[in-house]
Amino acid sequence: MRLTSRLTCRLASLVLSLSTAALLSACGGGASIEIGGGGGGGGGGGTPYPQPNPNPNPPTLSCSQAGLAASAASAWPTACMLTSSGEIVVELYDTYSPQTVANFYKYVAAGFYTKTLIHRVDRDFVIQGGGYTSGMVAKAPLYPAIKLESNNGLSNLRGTLAMARRSDADSATSQFFFNVKDNTSLDYQNAANPGYAVFGRIISGLATLDAINVVPTYTYSATDIEPRTEVLVYWVQRLK
Repeated sequence: MRLTSRLTCRLASLVLSLSTAALLSACGGGASIEIGGGGGGGGGGGTPYPQPNPNPNPPTLSCSQAGLAASAASAWPTACMLTSSGEIVVELYDTYSPQTVANFYKYVAAGFYTKTLIHRVDRDFVIQGGGYTSGMVAKAPLYPAIKLESNNGLSNLRGTLAMARRSDADSATSQFFFNVKDNTSLDYQNAANPGYAVFGRIISGLATLDAINVVPTYTYSATDIEPRTEVLVYWVQRLK
């Protein structure tokens, strides 16, 4: 497949909760594209589910000293996320993406992300979470979708945090993704190509992002790449 077609499919697969059939139709159904959309792997045909994580309980309920120090050094609001692959601390750009940051903090305050999955690992592209629990059970959003804030001057660079969404621009709810590399193709271009809203950046824990990026995966289709062993988000806490 040509690079342009591959990129089109990768961009399309960042949408949320679209049916696998619909995405396959849009992308030609080529499993060799190696992209994932987090759409219920482990379905019919004997496809294996990701295996449960051998460490289902968090090793700690608080952010590390290194994470707290990174937070203290940031001028922005911050949050700490503990995954089964390590800790990530992000600063959140509420001046640039006020509705998006407020929405994320609402989900954090509700404990929504506790024991959810990083359900998509599209190697050297993005990792995505915030919508499934163990066994690839979809978790219904708590709040209405938010307005897309992608035209904010921020770029989908390595280590940034952005909102996943459906094809409708104003459809993001709980799901998010981290950019594993510079993905400027995901930035706002124009009203017809609005891109994806960046609202934060990793300030501690890039090694965790890189560790998740290389976990073994199942490739189910052009729109589903899931870890062979579940990558858990134990919890997300607001620091300031």
